[in-house]
Amino acid sequence: MLPRVESQPMSTDPLYNEFVIKFGNVNGSGSASANTFAARALFRMGIPVSAKNIFPSNIQGMPTWYEIRASEAGNLARRDGIDVMVAMNPQTYERDIKDVIPGGTLLYDSSWPRQFGRTDIEILGIPFAKLVAKVYQDPRQRQLFKNIAYLGAMTLLLNIDVDVVTGLLAEQFRSKPQLIGPNVQALEIGREYLRANPPSTLPVQARASQAAAGKILINGNEAAALGAIYAGATVASWYPITPSTSLAEAFEKHTNLLRRNDDGTLRAAVIQAEDELSAIGMAIGANWNGARAFTATSGPGISLMSEFLGLAYFAEIPLVLFDIQRGGPSTGMPTRTQQSDILACAYASHGDTKHVLLFPADPGECFTFSADAFDLSDRLQTPVIVLSDLDIGMNDWVVDEFNWSKNRRHDRGKLLSSSELENLEDFARYRDVDGDAIPYRTIPGTHADKGSYFTRGTSHNEYGGYTEDGVLHAETLKRLSRKFETAATIVPKPVIYTRSTKSRLGVINIGSTDHAVREALEHFAADGQGINHMRIRSFPFTDEVISFAHEHDFIFVIEQNRDAQLRTLLIIEADISSKKLVPILNFDGMPLTAVGIYEAITFVLQSNSSVVKAISAPLSLA
Repeated sequence: MLPRVESQPMSTDPLYNEFVIKFGNVNGSGSASANTFAARALFRMGIPVSAKNIFPSNIQGMPTWYEIRASEAGNLARRDGIDVMVAMNPQTYERDIKDVIPGGTLLYDSSWPRQFGRTDIEILGIPFAKLVAKVYQDPRQRQLFKNIAYLGAMTLLLNIDVDVVTGLLAEQFRSKPQLIGPNVQALEIGREYLRANPPSTLPVQARASQAAAGKILINGNEAAALGAIYAGATVASWYPITPSTSLAEAFEKHTNLLRRNDDGTLRAAVIQAEDELSAIGMAIGANWNGARAFTATSGPGISLMSEFLGLAYFAEIPLVLFDIQRGGPSTGMPTRTQQSDILACAYASHGDTKHVLLFPADPGECFTFSADAFDLSDRLQTPVIVLSDLDIGMNDWVVDEFNWSKNRRHDRGKLLSSSELENLEDFARYRDVDGDAIPYRTIPGTHADKGSYFTRGTSHNEYGGYTEDGVLHAETLKRLSRKFETAATIVPKPVIYTRSTKSRLGVINIGSTDHAVREALEHFAADGQGINHMRIRSFPFTDEVISFAHEHDFIFVIEQNRDAQLRTLLIIEADISSKKLVPILNFDGMPLTAVGIYEAITFVLQSNSSVVKAISAPLSLA
């Protein structure tokens, strides 16, 4: 069994670079910067970290939390149990103290002393409010600098390099250098108190490492925006919606730096539309006119954009759409993560539609899949939807540095040039010339006399002419279906981990659940149970997905939604028997943990003898 984290080791030696810190604050108190500094400082010390910002959808006044997992071993999924709880919100004290593991530490503002009723943890009180009140007169300053004061205390408690933190402060306030001094002063408030009142050494400590060498700390929305720029995107049309807004904002930020001519003019257009329908309409129009354009939204926006998705599908216009999934339905939980748009995106719009989906697992793949999506969309002349989620999109992850080959060229697909049109006797926009179901297209104005056609969302013949001939309409739909089969040969293939060549038990997942899944399966391997694993990265499903399903008797399908949407898609589209697909579901809005996955699978193994027989007794790594 994989045990829950119960207590720190009995050894007097601290445990280095393997811990979880959690900050409990009030939304709108200015704590986000201090908490982020802690994560960034640990990363700059060379320690792999992952940060989870758990915040409400209102502006201020509600509880908010920020979790940092530091792991020299690179286990960066969210972990059960908190080693160090920085509790700065009295409203959540009762909840926060329950999260601290035996042997852990609770740090709180003891300006108002409190009894917590636990004797198995270290309770450390520092009167932050009183300390900052002696230095700062303005109430807002007192609140803001209290956050920096507890960050200063953390540098001593956990041995976080204070020079790294002061360097981060200098970077943050580079444009406002007058703020650097007061922030450094606030940092020293927490440090000075601990020097005068030294506590016992915490059982977890940080120390400089090389484990994060060659890696960067970035969130998925920023990475996707950079991928779009490298892909040649010049138009972003969007309507604000959590958690996708920062993707469009990041694209605008980077285009202002990277897409300016020598005279200062901008070679890009970022348009905030009046609603989601307008946003996707603008993106479709820009793509039709030859630009590479995209829009970004979340689940409610997908619902509103569905009609235009059907238009782009049927008129065969390239489009890249980023869906940063959140809790639903309806308005749902805008600031919680979920994987609940899988079916909505796969079959978006009315009638017979089916869309290409990409499932990035982290910001690294957000970058590569963003760039790939534009090539795929142009090659296939169809919408491509990148399904990220809030956990990937808005949280910071440690990933390998991005690489872009100087030899890579944008693949515009079957796009005819003026000279090619000149030598073409007969151009039919919707004719399947090569047998792959993908026709040739033109951009308006390419040739003075040739290459024009009607772009129709209604039924049309191969020239784009209007028709109500049912036979012709059926032929078009069949060709579009064959184009989807072509897509299955060029979309990203799944990543497969074969832990036992004898095991008939497997796991399938997508997206941000991957770190937790792999960590859980490593513990099963340590128990001698080799469970094979496939992470699906795209839809339509490739041949490898079908083969993996046929090679295993039972497969756990792990996903973050209530209705097992990925499992449903596997049954419908891959014709996999529902009897062999065992759903493991999480839909509380929080990222999955390895313990949660381990316990869910173990429960099935202990209660279903048929599944147990599918596991090979000896572990045989391939």
